Amino acid sequence: MALERANIEVEKYYAFETDPNPIKVTQDNFQDTIQCGDVFNSDFIEFKDIDILIGGSPCTFWSKAKAHTAKIKKELDTEGQGWKLFERYLLALENTKPKYFLYENNEGIPDDIKNAITKSLKIEPIMINSNLVSAQNRKRLYWTNIPNITQPEDKNIFIKDIIVDDPDLIRIDERIEKTIIKSKNYMKYDLSGKGYYSQQDRAYFKEGKFPTVPKSRTETKFNIYIEGSTYKKTCPIEIERAQTLPDNYTKCLPKTRRFEVIGNGWTVDVIAHILSFIHKQI
Repeated sequence: MALERANIEVEKYYAFETDPNPIKVTQDNFQDTIQCGDVFNSDFIEFKDIDILIGGSPCTFWSKAKAHTAKIKKELDTEGQGWKLFERYLLALENTKPKYFLYENNEGIPDDIKNAITKSLKIEPIMINSNLVSAQNRKRLYWTNIPNITQPEDKNIFIKDIIVDDPDLIRIDERIEKTIIKSKNYMKYDLSGKGYYSQQDRAYFKEGKFPTVPKSRTETKFNIYIEGSTYKKTCPIEIERAQTLPDNYTKCLPKTRRFEVIGNGWTVDVIAHILSFIHKQI
């Protein structure tokens, strides 16, 4: 989608993915995509001299948003699955020798990992916040050899600009006004009555921005404040718009899976902005 928006014609697009849900979304929108499976099952030599290598190892293992648990412990250095996934990108880069490369990861990854990626790719990253092109705050680092990239122009897009008018999503809860507290970006309240003020007990101002779209529990975390005790639940189309995807881009999936796929993706208009600088080299 980003290549399309950057007016870059695609002859062949190879994708390495193992999650069936993004694969389904991809094939629903771009049927000619060639699915290649697991990155650990290829040496990538057959793709030598491709034009662009685009990738980003999943940040679940490195993200500061991920709590330490017995199941998944945050990785703080170049040991573990997160780095092994990045090494596959390095192998692909070495064996394909593309004209251009683009690697992305979370701005909040540990400094040791950030510095190791920079050393491996031999280039400093540029940080771009998706809030310049969307109604979502999403700080990401982009390492690329596409030269002279600047920050995108601020499009001044806010939550009110992406709202879907759906009366079925309006909620009224009289408990809200009893505990409501105004914060900078949202109203928070305590529906539990136990003083938790948990993340699902928030409703964001229409004149502001959403936080970073996550891969899970999006539906409970992205309420929109209307007034008094009234708020609106979010829907997949609004989250697609927050990621600058076309409406119903993920329609082939059930609602919960749509939220997951969108949260795991990139902000399309940020990537299109970066790729647009390829034209300036021609």
